[in-house]
Amino acid sequence: MDRTSAIVPRCFVDLHCHTGRSFDSLSDPVRVVGKAAEQGITHLAITDHDRVDGALEVRDRAPEGLTVIVGEEVRSRDGDIVAIWITEAIPSGLTAQETIQRIHGQGGLAGIPHPFDRFRGSAAKDGADRLERIVHVVDYVEAFNARVPFGSANELAAQFAHDHGLPGVAVSDAHTLLEVGVAYTALPGPIESAEQLRLALATVGGSSLVTQRASFLARGFMPVAKAVQRMRGNGRRVGV
Repeated sequence: MDRTSAIVPRCFVDLHCHTGRSFDSLSDPVRVVGKAAEQGITHLAITDHDRVDGALEVRDRAPEGLTVIVGEEVRSRDGDIVAIWITEAIPSGLTAQETIQRIHGQGGLAGIPHPFDRFRGSAAKDGADRLERIVHVVDYVEAFNARVPFGSANELAAQFAHDHGLPGVAVSDAHTLLEVGVAYTALPGPIESAEQLRLALATVGGSSLVTQRASFLARGFMPVAKAVQRMRGNGRRVGV
């Protein structure tokens, strides 16, 4: 028997990353995917705020060995929801339930980003009630987000995922090139579709989280990025 045939490839997956198409980033999409490949990331979900054009732009231009997953960070009325493996943008301003339904309608997966971060549009920013209403329809939780400023929020997210039997992932939530791939999830492969990713996330003991933090310098650049984007006419989109 050929022992090599039983080897399961490992995938290094970052499911939350922004480019300059977001209102709070200045990172060129082409440079983002190049940096991800340099970091050894095999699957990168580009999840710009309320739009997918940056991800679509580089999906077929990624370096060899890197799969770009089209995604979006959607501002729902009940907090942010991450959509991955979608084909077109989900409008902001819907309820979380409606948002997730539309994501699944495109064959994608829905995740809860930074759920307990009180400084962003998080689902549990004002308590866990909204999380409890969607826990039965989401596909995963960000158990570690490298941009969360205080560790307790990530600890709460990891505990929430564990308590509800949901897969937990680690993500960079990169808004600068310095952050790309700083945190990610190692999963069994191959992963070539949303369904294969769902199965990989559900594999008991199959995932491991790499949980490095973004530097304060990188995180502190966001107000500058927002100001530049406003001057460019690329402020936050609402209800698109």
